[in-house]
Amino acid sequence: MTDPTDRRLLVHDGTFAALDAAGDIHGHRGTSPDGLFQHDTRHLSRWLLTADGAPLTRLTADGDTAVLTPPGTRDEPPRYTLWRRQEVSDGVLRERLLVRSNSAADIRVALTLEADADFADQFELRGDDRHYDTPGAVHAVTCSAEGAVLTRTRDTWRVGTHITGAPPADTVDQAPGSTRLHLRWELKLQPGEQTTITLTARPEHPAARPLPPAGPLHVAHRPATSWPELEHACRQGLADLESLRVPAAGADGEALRPPGAGIPWFLTLFGRDSLLTSLFALPYAPELAAATLPALAAVQGTAHEETRVEQPGKIAHEIRHGELAHFGQIPYGRYYGSVDSTPLFLVLLAAYTDVAGDALARALEPHARAAVGWLLTDGGLRDHGYLVYRSGDAHGGLVNQNWKDSAGAICFRDGTPATGDIAVAEAQGYAYDALVRTARLSRTVWDDPAFADLLEAEAAELRDRFTRHFWMADEEFPALALDGEGRQVDALASDAGHLLWSGILPPALAATTGRRLMRSDFFSGWGIRTLASGQRPYHPLSYHRGSIWPHDNAIVALGLAKAGLTAEAHTLARGLVDAAALHDWRLPEVMAGYGRDEHPTPVPYPHSCSPQAWAAATPLALLSAVGQGPTAAGEAAA
Repeated sequence: MTDPTDRRLLVHDGTFAALDAAGDIHGHRGTSPDGLFQHDTRHLSRWLLTADGAPLTRLTADGDTAVLTPPGTRDEPPRYTLWRRQEVSDGVLRERLLVRSNSAADIRVALTLEADADFADQFELRGDDRHYDTPGAVHAVTCSAEGAVLTRTRDTWRVGTHITGAPPADTVDQAPGSTRLHLRWELKLQPGEQTTITLTARPEHPAARPLPPAGPLHVAHRPATSWPELEHACRQGLADLESLRVPAAGADGEALRPPGAGIPWFLTLFGRDSLLTSLFALPYAPELAAATLPALAAVQGTAHEETRVEQPGKIAHEIRHGELAHFGQIPYGRYYGSVDSTPLFLVLLAAYTDVAGDALARALEPHARAAVGWLLTDGGLRDHGYLVYRSGDAHGGLVNQNWKDSAGAICFRDGTPATGDIAVAEAQGYAYDALVRTARLSRTVWDDPAFADLLEAEAAELRDRFTRHFWMADEEFPALALDGEGRQVDALASDAGHLLWSGILPPALAATTGRRLMRSDFFSGWGIRTLASGQRPYHPLSYHRGSIWPHDNAIVALGLAKAGLTAEAHTLARGLVDAAALHDWRLPEVMAGYGRDEHPTPVPYPHSCSPQAWAAATPLALLSAVGQGPTAAGEAAA
């Protein structure tokens, strides 16, 4: 289904290069920006290789290497072949050009690399008609015998890109009136002779800091199943999770590498995304959780700050390092607009303790207690009865602060958006699970039975009132949310499946909900839609009102298994594994909501990230949900 030659993506340790199949960068914006990116900044917006003043022809591209030639014919084949190998490692784009003569006579080749850096903040590239003023910004170029340095300065902000060649270019010049560079090599090759040029582009960024080299992701338990397609998707997922790790620091400055959320827009530490990714991967790669938990503890909220929605004990939603965040033009430098990151932090901490022992739970006890404090106070459990949020759009933040964070995603069946202090269903389930699990930690690790009793009582009361307030008896299905007036937000949405996973619904209601999610208005054949079709706000190409998110489905699959709906879990897993096979085993962040009966392959969602961390971890969650493979899955799907 997908054509991997359309784009090449090189990723390592928080730096990535998005290139075309020939290895070039053109400076695209919008849904698929290209460039060399580090810390939310585009450090190369142009990187074009030409020979003798003309583009090269790509013969093939595989992995990190493209094979290129000048134009040729059957009677006059190309005079030479160029192998262009590129990699990103240690924050640097490295390129090796090997030019080999195919001619029986001496030849000359004039190679030119055209390079530039716009140093755009990723928020400027999104194609959503946003404009940000950057007064006083200055771009400069310094050329030398070794190469050139491109820089951008603005008050206290400075970023740069250092470009070098070995051997050095014969000439380096700057285009008049711009920062565009031309590095030229004049090559002379005898018959059959070859020569090599090595290029580097090294970003300079204020957020960068020296780190020990990133080792491979340690996989404690290799995914194994008699379902080969699922196993293949799991292997691809683990490979992507290794590449998506980003540098971060713990509370004591220790170097950590938690999973970033995804490429191109979210290769940074997130709360919800990094936590759920680590939960899905926990049975197989607990190292991710061991990095995510202390990294988020290090940036846990300590004060009340309205613009970034910070509150004491609250776990961050995302951490950004770009120019716009530095100058406060967006609130996302350290942003806390997430109602669910805090309970998920507690859920992961307890789950990790079950797998890896209690050392981390002991070390993070103050952070866990602060997180519980947020649930009960600023989070809203005691004042409102539920975790609630209010739209953050007044400060340029997120309108909705659950995982469906787009405007209009939390809506009534007639499409009217919910307003006021909103209590979304799945966050209450996470809170319930967090209270239950943290009570166990308190009793068995922290030796504080009184605190455990308190948390267990809070959990029991939350579960009781949740069923009374959220269950829609006429639909036999839970409401998506309660709005600020306590009304049930009655759109039928996939969030209900999360309640099976958290255990907040009584068993009978959980089974009813799980079966309802597998009816055709929800289940497309590839996965469960975020919003059931047939409702007024449903749209198959909406971000959160009809699309299909693999991670959302992974949580539902885990919930179906927990509720004893084994056949339903297998059917759902089969749809997602089939979709993965049609995406070269890499599930995208999101797919369009069209049914399998409408189109034989999943219809892409135009703005989807890939690779994306919780989508990469989805096959691992599916394996945890279904355990065994093709026989059971085939019977369930039949």
